[in-house]
Amino acid sequence: MTTTISQHDFVGDGDSETSISVTVIENMKEEYGLFVWPCSVILAEYVWQHRSRFRDSTILELGAGTSLPGLVAAKVGANVTLTDASSKAEVLENMRNVCELNKLCCNVMGLTWGMWDASIFDLRPNNIILGADVLYDSSAFDDLFATVSFLLQSSPDAVFITTYHNRSGHHLIEFLMVKWGLKCVKILDGFSFLPPRKASALSGNIQLVEIVLNSAYETRSQET
Repeated sequence: MTTTISQHDFVGDGDSETSISVTVIENMKEEYGLFVWPCSVILAEYVWQHRSRFRDSTILELGAGTSLPGLVAAKVGANVTLTDASSKAEVLENMRNVCELNKLCCNVMGLTWGMWDASIFDLRPNNIILGADVLYDSSAFDDLFATVSFLLQSSPDAVFITTYHNRSGHHLIEFLMVKWGLKCVKILDGFSFLPPRKASALSGNIQLVEIVLNSAYETRSQET
């Protein structure tokens, strides 16, 4: 087992806000879950740059793995719940260790997409759902969107923010969003807001999207 510690810095913009640093424990041999992927770096930077939006919000991170975006949200004052598949005991334990390492008090729990057990029903309403690189396995897309749809119906004003590699599965993503009553309200090139020093270390065609419940979007549109 090859364990490494990585440090991720987020720089303030010259005002009274200080910069922050997040320390992450990575396991290079662990399947998927214990490595900081480029999508996590980009989503975490987005959280940092929009920290006033996240401060005092209730955040749920899906498929959190090393949890960088959720940890940044906690650092800027959000109430954060970190989740990953219930079967991944070593990933969940790593989340607890990383929270302790960063002196953060996050709730850590197992949540398997498409599984309707007590854990998902016990979740308190969330303002923002985060998911970095959760759209990598097309066989899991349907369960993911079913879970996101359920969570958004529990909190109709909430939004799902995710970063993903723009691979060939975008037609399936569009189909499933319609199936589960979801609507994309923002799409960004993931590198468009990334500081050059971070962008130079990453590669790929990564997008950031914000997704809401279509019925909630239509209601808000009618009100405005």
